[in-house]
Amino acid sequence: MTANQADVRRYRPRTSVFWWVHRRSYLLFVLRELSCVFVAWFVVYLVLLVAAAHRGSDSYQQFLEWSSRPWMVVLNLVALAFVVLHAITWFTLAPKAMVVRLQGRPLPARMVAGGHFAAWAVASAVVAWIVLGGW
Repeated sequence: MTANQADVRRYRPRTSVFWWVHRRSYLLFVLRELSCVFVAWFVVYLVLLVAAAHRGSDSYQQFLEWSSRPWMVVLNLVALAFVVLHAITWFTLAPKAMVVRLQGRPLPARMVAGGHFAAWAVASAVVAWIVLGGW
């Protein structure tokens, strides 16, 4: 080994832990990936709700009391915001993941994403109607 080979060191630029904050696309990507944790939380929360309702009215009342604590309300509001972000970014990416053809021509990306958003709006309206006592 020559002296020149021993002195050669790799250049490794220092990168901040928050490198992804400086570009909007990276920030959205990281937040979308983080949103999966909150989607999982909503699944767990729903399973806990169903289990409490299945065990009877006392258990259901305890669940409601637990759910009405301020930290639970804040957690669920943050989770709701992340789930909405997750849904919006997922539906926006749908045209890239799924090419829909009509009479041999691909539909414009806006139509594919718009179809997803319209279905989401209809499903939300039906759920709201049921929850608010329309059924």
